[in-house]
Amino acid sequence: MDIIFNCRKCEQELAVDSSAAGSEINCPSCNATITIPEPVSPIPHSGDDSVRLEPHRASAMASSAAAKVEMHLKVASNKAPESLIAKPLATLEVAAKESDKKLRVKTIKHTDCIEVGHDRYDEMVSAFLIKVGESHIVNISPINYSHVDIGSQKILTDFGVMIVYKG
Repeated sequence: MDIIFNCRKCEQELAVDSSAAGSEINCPSCNATITIPEPVSPIPHSGDDSVRLEPHRASAMASSAAAKVEMHLKVASNKAPESLIAKPLATLEVAAKESDKKLRVKTIKHTDCIEVGHDRYDEMVSAFLIKVGESHIVNISPINYSHVDIGSQKILTDFGVMIVYKG
């Protein structure tokens, strides 16, 4: 069993056989005279306030040069690493694509909602939205479009709505 200790003058780590305990040697680094300590390590004894000393045991591997090489190793863990950057939530379009229902598009033009002088655009858009249901609507976008008026042969601009929904 080896005794591992440091030189009091230069802090050089030394390892000697426990049979040499109490004898004096010269430090190989600074040549100072060193008394080899007894092989002891403090271990608390339960139920008693005093400290019981037991011999310190070091393996041959622990005192070798290879044991003094500093290594930075990682230990595998079952826990998932914490994310430093939070990922944004999926957009409605992505969420809709990942669902089991297909994406559909409905375009409602203002021109198609005029019947005998009555503008029914708001009624038709509302009726369609109620029919689809709020939870299935992915996106509602206003649109502007141009068309040729049959009677006057002029190009007119109008508006409408494009509704993307799951269905």
